[in-house]
Amino acid sequence: MKTLCLIGPILLALPLMAANQLDQSLPVRGLCISAPKPAEVEPFVRFIREELAPRSLNTLILRVDFNYQYTNRPELANPSGLSRTDVKKLVAVCRTNHIRLIPQINLLGHQSWQRANGRLLQVYPEFDETPWVKAPEKYMWPNPDRLYCRSYCPLHPKVHEVVLPLVDEICEVFEADAFHAGMDEVFYIGESQCPRCSGKDKAELFAGEVRLIHDHLHEKSRQLWIWGDRLLDGKATGLGEWEASINDTHRAVDLIPKDVVICDWHYERADPTAVYFAMKGLRVASCPWNNPKAALQQLQDMTRFREQSAAPMKERFLGVVQTVWSDAGVFLKDFYGHQQSEEYKSGQKSAARCFIQLFEEIRARNEASEVKKKNL
Repeated sequence: MKTLCLIGPILLALPLMAANQLDQSLPVRGLCISAPKPAEVEPFVRFIREELAPRSLNTLILRVDFNYQYTNRPELANPSGLSRTDVKKLVAVCRTNHIRLIPQINLLGHQSWQRANGRLLQVYPEFDETPWVKAPEKYMWPNPDRLYCRSYCPLHPKVHEVVLPLVDEICEVFEADAFHAGMDEVFYIGESQCPRCSGKDKAELFAGEVRLIHDHLHEKSRQLWIWGDRLLDGKATGLGEWEASINDTHRAVDLIPKDVVICDWHYERADPTAVYFAMKGLRVASCPWNNPKAALQQLQDMTRFREQSAAPMKERFLGVVQTVWSDAGVFLKDFYGHQQSEEYKSGQKSAARCFIQLFEEIRARNEASEVKKKNL
């Protein structure tokens, strides 16, 4: 298929036809990765053109966060971050190759990492849900304050005046019809010492933030995507506090708009929680990371769910999105290392190896389906 993509206009129609048929069996075939640094933009553009597009990838979620030269809120801009010109290069190559480009800014949770606050809380420390929690001299988990990542207070009267202009700007520059708000691993929410949130229902607080962001995007015909872990009951499912919630936010699954897209991540096993989200009326994509065995099972499950479900349920099973939690430059190094040698980092878990095997299986399944149709 890669060769066909690179030669004349007559043959070019063949992979497009195959892609249309693949869209029916697996509508979303995605990658979620940090946005490249400015110096990595050109290599990343080549990677999109030469590696992602020929693999029939059609969705690219870029975790931008504060690594952009924002003008709506210049106090939150990163002068060394992506420029508008950099982003337009990414937009152009994705448009040419029919890849939906979705930017992400972590909202609500993930406003710090270990001892260091993120840009939002550095500039606006008053937004912190837990300002009384002090960063330890040496970070360890677990710790007495259960500090993993800080959250902003969703009821602070000024927080949305700051974050929503960032959402608007990043969607505009990416020419995006969807936005990923993160919202995973929210450990701090509705804290008893917060003067605004104390006593509030944590599920209603979480759902309220989802609805607020959703409604803001909806005004401009944009779709909201979020991670799904806070909507799963970590106690009832046995998934625990990372892949699911043990602080009662899970009930928010019944309180959020049904057109929010859920990215359902599980990395060690292919827990079939996509069925749960679909039964709640939500569209869902399964998200692996660095475990090829789990990723291939998630692909098999998603394909089976679509094949064996009634029409309303079928349309809610969207596909798979590979996640990458290193930066883009490290991933590219690993990807090309695996491409050049099967022994590269042999025996180590790798998002790059997982991605290669997952999309090779997607290609093989699609080719087998085409052969079967021709023989009918």
